[in-house]
Amino acid sequence: MKVELYNYIKAAQKMNRRQMLKGSAALGAVAMMPKSAMAQDSGNIRAEILKIPGVGAGSPTDGDWQKVGEMCLGATKTNVAEGEFDGVELTFMGLNNQNLHNFLFRGFLKPWEAYTGAKINWIDLAQADYNARLQQSIATGTVDFDIIEMGAPFEGDVLGKGLASEMPDWVKEQIDMDDYVDYLKAPVGTWDGKTYRVSIDGDCHTFAYRKDYFGPDSITGREVPKTWKDLNDITKELIGKEDPLTGLPAHGYLDPLKGWGGFGFYFLENRAAAYAKHPDNPAWLFDPETMTPMVNNPAWVQAIQDVMDLIEAGAYPTDQINADPGTTAFQQFLAGTGSMLMWWGDVGSSARTSDTSVVGDVVGFGINPGADKVYNAKTSAWEETYNEAPNMAYIGWGVYVMATVEGDEKKKKAAWSAAAHLGGKDLSLWASAYPSGFQPYRNSHFRFEEWEEAGYDRDYVEDYLGSNADSYNHKNAAIEPRIPGIFQYYSVAEDELAKGYAGQHGSAQETADAIAAAWEKITDQIGRDNQIAVYKASLGL
Repeated sequence: MKVELYNYIKAAQKMNRRQMLKGSAALGAVAMMPKSAMAQDSGNIRAEILKIPGVGAGSPTDGDWQKVGEMCLGATKTNVAEGEFDGVELTFMGLNNQNLHNFLFRGFLKPWEAYTGAKINWIDLAQADYNARLQQSIATGTVDFDIIEMGAPFEGDVLGKGLASEMPDWVKEQIDMDDYVDYLKAPVGTWDGKTYRVSIDGDCHTFAYRKDYFGPDSITGREVPKTWKDLNDITKELIGKEDPLTGLPAHGYLDPLKGWGGFGFYFLENRAAAYAKHPDNPAWLFDPETMTPMVNNPAWVQAIQDVMDLIEAGAYPTDQINADPGTTAFQQFLAGTGSMLMWWGDVGSSARTSDTSVVGDVVGFGINPGADKVYNAKTSAWEETYNEAPNMAYIGWGVYVMATVEGDEKKKKAAWSAAAHLGGKDLSLWASAYPSGFQPYRNSHFRFEEWEEAGYDRDYVEDYLGSNADSYNHKNAAIEPRIPGIFQYYSVAEDELAKGYAGQHGSAQETADAIAAAWEKITDQIGRDNQIAVYKASLGL
């Protein structure tokens, strides 16, 4: 994040969201003023790519992705000669979720391949298969890819084992790393002082809700809930009512009850963070002195109980036990089922630009709901005070180049050039504004006048971008650790939660205890002393 804008936003914490974003827009306008012909050209590119295809013109196609990739090749051409990578073949491993991620990368990189002469082979993975595939490669030492789309939580496993290639200085300049929001800067993306990651995303979970469900003349007559208790109460009250948009059964909050290769655990974290992340303690997953899990303390048990209460009440859509997070966002909320959702911020862009969305005109945004009490793990007691803790779930996707390219300078430069193209400043704006699987993560993404030019209305942009900015800059944000095996912990937690939701554990406490016991085994397998040291470092202790 540029220093002047970051300082401005931090100083504006007492301002309301609209005032803060107006200030951001003003600074963005100054930043966009032409200092040279090159700067003016860049501004023109940003405006032009946002017209492809334009908000309200339907979902982008492969042709659109290729157009955007072609128009954003300028930075590549300053560092790579045409045909410089003739004969080079690279293998790229990433996701194929919801026809996003790798599907877009193919389009973005096709003009890059044509210009550079390189060829990319693709390994496409479903979200639920990602963790197992990556862990297999790490455990067996058989890394069969040169570039990977990966999140920061895996850095302990990959970077800590020396499996990645260090970023060259020319890449840092090409992608303008100073433009990243503050929490994505070092130590994220680095290991032992070396930089490895090209950020393409800035993850946090934000609250999306249906405006036609709230307010004086709405189906509930209530205000938008501020706490998880209120959210649960509203969800129960909606049982038996009719959705005002679709005429189908009305539903409240959409918890995903099925695992998602470890990624589903973030959705319990949303509930737990409000209860468990005390403002005076950066730790909320493990005790930093012993690595004893906190996941079975009263705060986490309360979060699990909240979900079990809604299951028992029959408040969820039919067969919610088989709904993973992808289902809750794309097959339910955006399609008109349910009125409240915690998800990554790209639901905001999809709501207005995806063919599958019917809620674009009635959706609003906020930060993670809070709680009227917070558990103090240091005193082992509840404190009856309001608490908020936005969940910085996954710390965003990045592109990493593997050590497989070392020893071949041509291949190494090609791999880093491809990564830099995907993480380019202008291309990233398009990916934030249209369905991609990613959300805003740069200072320059918060110039909402650019979004207006694409077809978004100002109130919507202020609301959507504001929910991201308010979460990123929250003083009590819940940030996860970059420790080895983090998704082993998350995956086994999903398994035990599934048993609990299905009634195989006798209570929320028994479910939480089963998770804690499994986590203790993982810590002992990896090495407790090392985990304590890495965990403390990740928390800044």
